Amino acid sequence: MPTLCLIDLGYRMAAQTQANQITNDKKHALGSGGHGGNLRQLAKRAGRPVSDILDFSANLNPLGSPAWLRMVVNRTLEEAEAYPDPYADEFRQAFADAHRLSADQIVAGNGSSELLYAIPRALDVNRAWVPGPGYIDYARACEAAGVAVDTFFLDESRGFLPDLADLAQKIKPGDLVFFGQPNNPTSSATAPEVLRSFIMQHAETWFVIDEAFADFCPEVSILPTVPANAIVSRSLTKFYAIAGFRLGCIAASVEVASKIRQAIPPWNVNTLAQAVGIRALSDKNYADQTICMTNELRADLCNELGKLDGVTVYPAKANYVLCRFDAPWPVAKEIVDTLLLGDGIAVRACDNYTGLSNRYLRFAVRPAHEQKKLVDALRVIGISCFPASEAAQIPVTVKNAKIQNRRAKTLMLQGTGSNVGKSVLAAAFCRIFLQDGYRVAPFKAQNMALNSFVTRDGGEMGRAQVVQAQACRLDPDVRMNPILLKPSSDVGSQVIVNGHPVGNMRVKEYHAYKPQAAAAARTAFDDLAAEYDIVVLEGAGSPGEVNLKSHDIVNMRMAEYANSPVLLIGDIDRGGVYASLIGTMDVLESWERKLIRGYLVNLFRGDASLLAPAHEYVENYTSRPVVGVIPYLKDLGVPDEDSVSFKSGQKSTRLSTREDALTIALVELPHISNFSDFDPLITEPDVTLKTVRSPEQAKGADIVILPGSKNVLDDYAWLESSGFAKWLTSDACTAEIVGVCGGLQMLGTTVADPHKLESARGQCPALGILPLTTTLELDKVLLQTEGTHKTSGKTVRGYEIHHGRTVATGDVEPILTRNDGEAIGFELTTRPVWGTYLHGIFDADEFRRWWLDRARMRKGLQPLQSVQAHYDIDAALNKLAQIVRENVDMKRIREWMGF
Repeated sequence: MPTLCLIDLGYRMAAQTQANQITNDKKHALGSGGHGGNLRQLAKRAGRPVSDILDFSANLNPLGSPAWLRMVVNRTLEEAEAYPDPYADEFRQAFADAHRLSADQIVAGNGSSELLYAIPRALDVNRAWVPGPGYIDYARACEAAGVAVDTFFLDESRGFLPDLADLAQKIKPGDLVFFGQPNNPTSSATAPEVLRSFIMQHAETWFVIDEAFADFCPEVSILPTVPANAIVSRSLTKFYAIAGFRLGCIAASVEVASKIRQAIPPWNVNTLAQAVGIRALSDKNYADQTICMTNELRADLCNELGKLDGVTVYPAKANYVLCRFDAPWPVAKEIVDTLLLGDGIAVRACDNYTGLSNRYLRFAVRPAHEQKKLVDALRVIGISCFPASEAAQIPVTVKNAKIQNRRAKTLMLQGTGSNVGKSVLAAAFCRIFLQDGYRVAPFKAQNMALNSFVTRDGGEMGRAQVVQAQACRLDPDVRMNPILLKPSSDVGSQVIVNGHPVGNMRVKEYHAYKPQAAAAARTAFDDLAAEYDIVVLEGAGSPGEVNLKSHDIVNMRMAEYANSPVLLIGDIDRGGVYASLIGTMDVLESWERKLIRGYLVNLFRGDASLLAPAHEYVENYTSRPVVGVIPYLKDLGVPDEDSVSFKSGQKSTRLSTREDALTIALVELPHISNFSDFDPLITEPDVTLKTVRSPEQAKGADIVILPGSKNVLDDYAWLESSGFAKWLTSDACTAEIVGVCGGLQMLGTTVADPHKLESARGQCPALGILPLTTTLELDKVLLQTEGTHKTSGKTVRGYEIHHGRTVATGDVEPILTRNDGEAIGFELTTRPVWGTYLHGIFDADEFRRWWLDRARMRKGLQPLQSVQAHYDIDAALNKLAQIVRENVDMKRIREWMGF
């Protein structure tokens, strides 16, 4: 066995000084220190923020850091006041257990580089042999320890594998030989049994097996066997994407490990790194997922690079790929500069590796959308080099990668929770960009709402995206909301894909369906992104819902797919906004955090300058700025995003200032839908509109409205249990009663659901006020409708969304008929009770005023006669856009979008 030696601290300090000088000299000569991944230097050179650099120069896990990383760090920060374990005993034990070794065989390091530098100082070494090409710091570590260095070359014709027979003739007892397993930068590896046999045949020679990237290809590792003359080096920072923590270790015999441990100072691994390492070594799921994903991404990258003329792609084992770019391609440095300065893409030139010329580049394996950008950018460079053959290989749509498929700019709005104003602010940005001369479209991958709309071609979509389409001055298109979930119970929803129902699903059923839903959403987005200049995306709920993130298709996964900057919105009016913003960031994974660029504080009442200290705190804590404070906007005239406003009481009452006002009571059914039908009533000066949950709250109202319902049978049961049914059918109720859609069905005598589309009840009696019977059929009526209201003579228009088929069974007056002759509205002649299937009937200004005046005259009030309020959402959108434009940093937002 080779000789061991122990060097004193003074020598170590002198050696480290020498190493620093060598490193600095080479850094000056190379201009980059010989390493990739210096993001700050790359960003400065590119003239871009660090977040805008696509880094293919550092070989880190393409999945990003594990989801638990921030949680472990936050928990462990409480221990930061105390010294760390001086020798990282618990971490060493965890590594030993994971690789069937003894903890005494393990030495923990501040990154594997610290250990590589310690090895030649701790061993009695005559000469070092390093591979060429190979990791640059092998030679530096030996030179710093005063050890002479020779190179054994890896022949390209042998797949960059060492010629072990030739090496055996060169090495001598007491030498130190380095092997990269897999090698960096070639990504090649010798069969472990061959390497193990070679080491054991040369028992008087030291061997360092650098397995820094072996976790990506565990089949190349020589562990758990560690020959007495071998030291296996491992890095956790690459595989777990925690390079900033600096964590690695070596495995050796107990005697060798002890000597190396004495060559490095205690407390060299900090408390946070130790805790992260322990957790990492227990995460088998992350490891398996990484290996699978890396293999897929690497194969795709090699395939796409291999399609480029003049490029040789070498077989790869690890999470990086070596390529040779032959003339007439520019030399490596020119390609590096072109990619960095033109596209913000950092790659690794390999001309400072021994044995490689200025024709070699190394590319890290990265997420698919980043690899696509890299290959597209290389294709653009390649066109000028191979104008005939290369152009023939590239489809017309990618001949210029910067405009391929006319890919739209994007902006995504997400929130700290539901009802923080995402939908309204998305509409605002749609109108702002439209005013600025762009073709804009809204998009929400998945919307859970009872408030839906029917498009001209009979598709169903969420009302929020309809309003956003109006902000873009576009006809609503189901691609703007490809997945709509309409809850039919506490545990199930009707699932609507691309405008048409595909079935009722419980939660587990929908989770199984999610991959198909996600594919539909991505296709819809791609179509819109190819047609418009800008797509404004909206998220759902909060991206920080830890119980939902694994199935996400609407928040961060959609932002990632769209490559969209994200603004996170918080509602200050409800309190706790800054804790919500910070807390949301804290539960996001690293890749998710990178997508969030800044915050919007919504619904503020007061002087926004008073918030400056809080904004400074948030930016210092999260490195993200608050780029806008939106004032509280009362009676804006833009419909809310969902019934959550009613549930929270935000719209429970809208009071008129007139003494002669009508009082309208809107019954808040448990499964209320299409509540925006009644937004026009809020604009009327002589109307007090209130939502009610009990007959006591409705008493004294001039009009009672039963709105639409997604579960008519269950909601009728609620009318019974709440006392509403008894009151509405009694003489005590003197109010006019109006039913819309589901409300119309409840006014009849029976409602049958033989297919159990909405409820397991099957059939129930109804109020029996109108002589109507309703049966819910499998086929859903989805129509835009226009007609003349018989009693008033006014034109009304809107849309129908219903499974019900309603038939008159007695004396009732049809007051609204479709062009095909089917009655969709009925009224009693003996009592002020009527109902209709037409959503949006109150949008018509003249009809609305006629109806209200009729109610005024019934009450003994003078009719106002002329239209008092114009339900003009376009004017409201312009006002909204102006307010948002005045209160957000549009310049910075445009920069984030790539303008």
